[in-house]
Amino acid sequence: MDPNIETTRLLQAAAKGDAGAVDRLMPLVYGELRDLAARQLRRERPDHTLQATALVHEAYLRLVDATSIDWKGRTHFFALAARVVRQVLIQHARVHGAQKRGGDRRRITLVDGIVIMSNPEVDLLELDEALTKLAAVHERQARVVELRFFGGLSVEEVAAALGVSERTVKGDWKVVRAWLRSEMGDPKHEGG
Repeated sequence: MDPNIETTRLLQAAAKGDAGAVDRLMPLVYGELRDLAARQLRRERPDHTLQATALVHEAYLRLVDATSIDWKGRTHFFALAARVVRQVLIQHARVHGAQKRGGDRRRITLVDGIVIMSNPEVDLLELDEALTKLAAVHERQARVVELRFFGGLSVEEVAAALGVSERTVKGDWKVVRAWLRSEMGDPKHEGG
């Protein structure tokens, strides 16, 4: 059976409370969730206390516990996984002594062809604050960043997840990168 169809079927069964579906779903999505978690954790400090396996399990449990979600398929699952991974990482950063500016806050690198600023070192909590602010005025643009950065989705996958054209995603990506440069104080953007 097609893994996309099987994933969708199992997600829908899990949302209806089928515990067996939850158990059968994990092997189908674990590898991709693990890759997503590993990508995110590579951007964190080397002594980060959250391991990829723990991040995957926490994200997975939150996802399959969401019984009110009408799962539309594998892409929908991974789009929501991006949001959940973001939430877990932000929660972890806050719990482990992050302060408003400096202090224990660590800067992460925006990599994998998703560099937003000329100085790719970005504070995770600062990025989260900027995305929250952006979402208040333009939810789709915030989702584009979330899906690309936290989810590692391609332009094509983001377009499918949001139900828009690839051209729209590319346009949003261009606009939001400029906005984030300004919002987060990119030295190349400030004063010239």
